[in-house]
Amino acid sequence: MAKPTGFLEFEREIPTDESPLARVNNWDEFHHHLPEEKLLNQAARCMDCGIPFCHSGIMLEGMTSGCPLNNLIPEWNDLIYRGLWKMAIERLLKTNNFPEFTGRVCPAPCEGSCTLGLNNPAVTIKNIEVSIVERAFAEGWIKPNLPQLRTGKKVAVVGSGPAGLAAADQLNQAGHTVTVFERADRIGGLLMYGIPNMKLDKQAVVQRRVDIMAAEGITFRTSTEVGKDYPSELLLKEFDAVVLCGGATKPRDLKIEGRDLNGIYFAVDFLSQNTKCLLDDGGEQVRADGKDVIIIGGGDTGTDCVATSLRHGCKSQIQFEIMPMPSLERTSDNPWPQWPRTLKVDYGQEESIAEYGRDPREYCITTKKFIGDENGNVKELHTMRVEWMKDDNGRLYPREIRGSEQVWPAQLVLIAMGFLGPEDKVLIDLGVTRDQRSNAQANYGEYSTNVPGVFAAGDMRRGQSLVVWAIREGRDAAREVDKYLMGSSEL
Repeated sequence: MAKPTGFLEFEREIPTDESPLARVNNWDEFHHHLPEEKLLNQAARCMDCGIPFCHSGIMLEGMTSGCPLNNLIPEWNDLIYRGLWKMAIERLLKTNNFPEFTGRVCPAPCEGSCTLGLNNPAVTIKNIEVSIVERAFAEGWIKPNLPQLRTGKKVAVVGSGPAGLAAADQLNQAGHTVTVFERADRIGGLLMYGIPNMKLDKQAVVQRRVDIMAAEGITFRTSTEVGKDYPSELLLKEFDAVVLCGGATKPRDLKIEGRDLNGIYFAVDFLSQNTKCLLDDGGEQVRADGKDVIIIGGGDTGTDCVATSLRHGCKSQIQFEIMPMPSLERTSDNPWPQWPRTLKVDYGQEESIAEYGRDPREYCITTKKFIGDENGNVKELHTMRVEWMKDDNGRLYPREIRGSEQVWPAQLVLIAMGFLGPEDKVLIDLGVTRDQRSNAQANYGEYSTNVPGVFAAGDMRRGQSLVVWAIREGRDAAREVDKYLMGSSEL
């Protein structure tokens, strides 16, 4: 372990961020880094406990506990404490292809299950992770690593999100010739267009990794939608195996009165248009300037909409959440090492508080209808408050509170209610069986569909989930593809 008494000597410390009122004036990443001395103190807090739940990667009560990638967290904490940074990045890359992504956007279930978190603030695992990988890039330790041999086998990866990139990276290192199909004009999937630039810089971070993978021999075909620009059937003719990593991109809608009014958009469209305009230095997009904005839905996507509309210069913003406000501390039915269901003030809410003097979130509220003006533009929302009850089977359901009707002005509404599953075209074309939630049917750990040679991974297989789960599934699916092609695998 790094230092036997480290967790007793040092308090948890994370680097300061750019102040909220300053950072809303640009689209830059706003997290600073700790100086090396303080970072080593944070690594020293890692206890090397008997059972390191931080890298368990299991599901408890429907929530992720520990790192799904099984990152060897105590080991690289010990290594950087001893100043062995190059060994630390080697250890980190054994389990995680893209720590520069997860170190920025992962919600850190590893910290939620940190043993120290039983009665003290958890180890700053996420910050240490990104510090290791950025040190490695700065030192020139991460560079193209071409496979020594080629197998002669060709693999197609459909989708270039975290699952697709992880699968492609692993398969390429195994010596297969990999082609990644992406319908957008840039590689990265949700990493490129689903996550705002201030959380994950597109050029300095995402494109940096894509360029390395291209130099390693992976072919990227952008602006190529399989099933439209490239016939799905050709995948089975031109490639020895196919990995479907198209994500769960079908957004959940709110089909109520007035849904067809102008000014109501899916959050994912709002966010992706904004990023594209930033990268292209202009273009058509939905803007929040001077508008009363209402975001329907919580989670990361809702938070990203809060932060993005602030940077546009919105007049006001409210974020609706149908669930109750979480407690400030763990409750008795949410013990460690479960993911802590506690109130968190994310970066978007922090910025909104600084700008408007209040948290934008309204809890236990449901939207009943949209009302428009004479030109067909949304002008207000009608809502009701709800209380959560239990039915005879103990299941929770929301009951509307009579007399709690409320009207909210809004000229822009963003629906951030999650995603229902993958789009249909490719799965139908290939004849892939679906599960009850419309995802590609492929057992966890096997990833093979009912169609020989066709595999599925990431959100397209498991439904909407975390970036870290997508990378895990992409890695695991690559191993199964390698076994399918070669009879065995060293991945």
